[in-house]
Amino acid sequence: MIIGTLKEIKNHEYRVGLTPESVHELTAHGHQVLVESGAGEGIGAHDPLYARAGATIVKDAADIFARAEMIVKVKEPQSEERAQLRRGQILYTYLHLAPDPEQTHDLIASGATCIAYETVTDANGGLPLLKPMSQVAGRMAIQAGATALEKAHGGRGVLLGGVPGVLPAKVCVIGGGVVGFNAAQMAAGLGADVTILDRSPEVLERLGIYFEARAKTRFSNRANLAECVEEADLVIGAVLIPGAAAPKLVSADMLKTMKKGAVLVDVAIDQGGCFESSHPTTHDDPTYIVEGIVHYCVANMPGAVARTSTYALNNVTLPHALRIADLGWKEALRQDRHLLNGLNVWDGKITYRAVAEALDLPFAAPEDAIA
Repeated sequence: MIIGTLKEIKNHEYRVGLTPESVHELTAHGHQVLVESGAGEGIGAHDPLYARAGATIVKDAADIFARAEMIVKVKEPQSEERAQLRRGQILYTYLHLAPDPEQTHDLIASGATCIAYETVTDANGGLPLLKPMSQVAGRMAIQAGATALEKAHGGRGVLLGGVPGVLPAKVCVIGGGVVGFNAAQMAAGLGADVTILDRSPEVLERLGIYFEARAKTRFSNRANLAECVEEADLVIGAVLIPGAAAPKLVSADMLKTMKKGAVLVDVAIDQGGCFESSHPTTHDDPTYIVEGIVHYCVANMPGAVARTSTYALNNVTLPHALRIADLGWKEALRQDRHLLNGLNVWDGKITYRAVAEALDLPFAAPEDAIA
């Protein structure tokens, strides 16, 4: 199979779909890999490294779109990239379609076969291709939140861990999954006063056992959520419904109860955000203020730590890429039900139910695609 990877063009996105080591694995399986010149610069992987791994360096992204049978990316294709996709071409990347009707309609029109990292599952019910980026984003949320709390950035001027004789900041983490756990781990490690909310008794028990006295847990009902948000210096939005739009848990009215200069970090912004007042921001301009509350809603947070993120991502995406290339996408999906769950768009149809429901579009069973 001819496989192509591109230089990402989203704002401050330095990750790359394939590392030189991944290219070496693919070429060892007999596949041809096309790499856009400069694609790996953001992780310190220059063109000669890719060439030594067996890649063909291509100057023009359009040439890769024209030649490659499978495109391996990190972020969702931007409008100029979507215009170059063709019928039957495989797109393997993060998509986050539920809050993005424009992208969804473009992918439908392209006729491409689109497999989304974020909806591939595993035998334990997890999302293994999303997990490493959730780990990165959860940890980065605390770094970003701590910076936004500084007075020069519009925050309250509060140090997360406090100092002797001065109380630490109160951090409210909404959601106890991978993002929430990693955020709480970082915040507790810095000495903050951490509360984690979740609706699953099993998750709350697991978090309580892990953190013991270093963080508190609360059941996430309306009253507890409102109280936690009102008292917090920093709120981390870490909720996820796989493939679907995030629920709006913090309303615009709740902002009025918060301390002026408090910070909201919406890690769910890729899926539309879990704060009513959220809208996507970029690394160039990461924050804005509503009702005196600082909002950090960068949609590609892990892109800021591109080397760590790229290698963590390739560790989990490469095995599936190899199977798709070795077997062809239909046979790979036939043999692996969990990979089949990653199929979001095929032959002009939506094949992931949560996306179809979120955008009020017709749904086609993914089994039809591999029949």
